[in-house]
Amino acid sequence: MMEYKGYHADISYSDDDNIFVGQVIGINDVLCFHGSSIEELKQMFHQSIDNYLDMCKEIGKQPEKEYKGCFQVRIPAQLHKDAALYAEQKHMSLNMFVKNAIEHECNKVAIES
Repeated sequence: MMEYKGYHADISYSDDDNIFVGQVIGINDVLCFHGSSIEELKQMFHQSIDNYLDMCKEIGKQPEKEYKGCFQVRIPAQLHKDAALYAEQKHMSLNMFVKNAIEHECNKVAIES
């Protein structure tokens, strides 16, 4: 994964075309790029982001930011109830409970890797 100006790109290799292919993730706008070397791929990624930001400025559009901090999760009704009741018992919002649970799991993954 590559990062530039707060944007991230998923990278793959196309054996058919003999090039690296990248796509910016975490935004609705589609930004794709490619390069025949890692250095060229990096340059094209930077150019793609810079062009996107320039285009947004020209047309007066607010550039999308990845991962706005709000998402919808579908879970079984009983799990929703259990989580809400647990959060209530701990005197916290359901949102705070879910945030804490996600942080806990992400920290475990970070420690394991």
